[in-house]
Amino acid sequence: MSAVHTAAMTNPVIPGFHPDPTICRVGEDYYLACSSFAYFPGVPIFHSRDLVNWAQIGNALERPSQLRLPVTGSFSGGIYAPTLRHHDKRFWLITTNVDDGGNLLFTADDPAGPWSDPIRVPGVTGIDPDLAWDDDGNCWCTYAGIWQVRIDPETGRTFGSPRRLWSGTPGAFAPEGPHLYQIGDHWYLLIAEGGTERGHSISIARGPSPQGPFEPCPANPILTHRGTDRPIQNTGHGDLVQGPDGSWWMVLLGVRPRGGTPGWHVLGRETFLAPVHWTDGWPVVGELAPSIDAAWPPHPLTASSARDDFDQEELHPRWLSLRSRRPEECGTRERPGWLTLHARGGSPDEPDVTFLGRRQQHLSCRTRTLIDPAEGAGGLCVLQDEHHHYEIEATGTHVRVTARIGSLTTTVATHTVHPGPMVLRIDVLANKGGGDARSEPDTLELGVEDEDGAFTVLASLDGRYLSTEVAGGFTGRVIGMYASAGHVRFDWLDYEPAD
Repeated sequence: MSAVHTAAMTNPVIPGFHPDPTICRVGEDYYLACSSFAYFPGVPIFHSRDLVNWAQIGNALERPSQLRLPVTGSFSGGIYAPTLRHHDKRFWLITTNVDDGGNLLFTADDPAGPWSDPIRVPGVTGIDPDLAWDDDGNCWCTYAGIWQVRIDPETGRTFGSPRRLWSGTPGAFAPEGPHLYQIGDHWYLLIAEGGTERGHSISIARGPSPQGPFEPCPANPILTHRGTDRPIQNTGHGDLVQGPDGSWWMVLLGVRPRGGTPGWHVLGRETFLAPVHWTDGWPVVGELAPSIDAAWPPHPLTASSARDDFDQEELHPRWLSLRSRRPEECGTRERPGWLTLHARGGSPDEPDVTFLGRRQQHLSCRTRTLIDPAEGAGGLCVLQDEHHHYEIEATGTHVRVTARIGSLTTTVATHTVHPGPMVLRIDVLANKGGGDARSEPDTLELGVEDEDGAFTVLASLDGRYLSTEVAGGFTGRVIGMYASAGHVRFDWLDYEPAD
């Protein structure tokens, strides 16, 4: 008898700041999208053949005509909880831009893009919109509250007044993130509730039509980790999908707190996968564990390079800017083989700082970049938001480490250097355990690296101050390059996990 190969899964399946996952299956292919808040481009799109190995293939909102984010907007504003669906040979994506225009609908023939300019849906007034089509071709939009209205997805027009469907478990607050499905003889309404913090949970109801009436599952909430010591917390905002073998699964968000009390999560809300089976017509969510075996052959992906040499004219879709990306301020064409950043704001404190970063995706990691600051100043930054960040900045004569924590900013260290390009480095070292109830989740070491690879650590900083529990909001850490004066150039950036 031949061996049965399975797809071994490590949770999270998409690590780092990838919250509010939504998924759809088209034949043998799976596509997934996430919230992006104040970062540009918006709504990352991923592809998989096995639900386990995922590759980012683009961003749905990559043009200014699709995504307008004001400089004065909050880091936790912008793009909230999308829903991604495939219907009538097209991909549909609906989301909320809380800073501009409310709910917006986009379409594409290929999920990698290009996506259309937005269709505005002014009759849908809440966040977290969902799309579902019934057998008669009617499109129903359900949103936080939980409210529902019929819409024309081609125009954004609504029909009639929104009606309340179901508000979730009695006593639970923030019913949101709804998804509506027709499965067998029932329509199922899956929602998140309890807030996206430790009380987050998922509940479900079912009814005979997309309009209900809906009866709640007697086992609600069908998933929550509140009040437990499990390593994955804040579990909620799920979406259902069938695996390659016909089994059922749920993608959802969660966090991995570290350190002492209250537990600090620094990577933001991440995308996890949990098994689902059905009992008496209700979905039952299996164990959400750090490791799960899926009973189908894996489809591994080619590992992406740790180094981006900026040799291509177009940036990889993983790269993020704050609120916008102007070609004249950020690009690889001015000096081929180098990324050039022209300063706008004077530091990461400023909402319009010129910044290009990628999500921190590992509890321990090393980030290095070769910078030429001869015509300006800039460096390498770990950014939680504009009030919580650590950076190492270079000029032609010295480097300095700065820490911003709330209303306090301090220069932690300075170091004289020889003129010319230099390697800046930040190591994130996860706390492996021990310490008291106040122990930090991780430590960040910032410094310079010489030609032989020797690392001179200029500052070692407590990572809790770059966590959601300190900073608040909905985003996670992003590590990247910035310009604070003139223009600076970066030959390459390495990001390597060290877990």
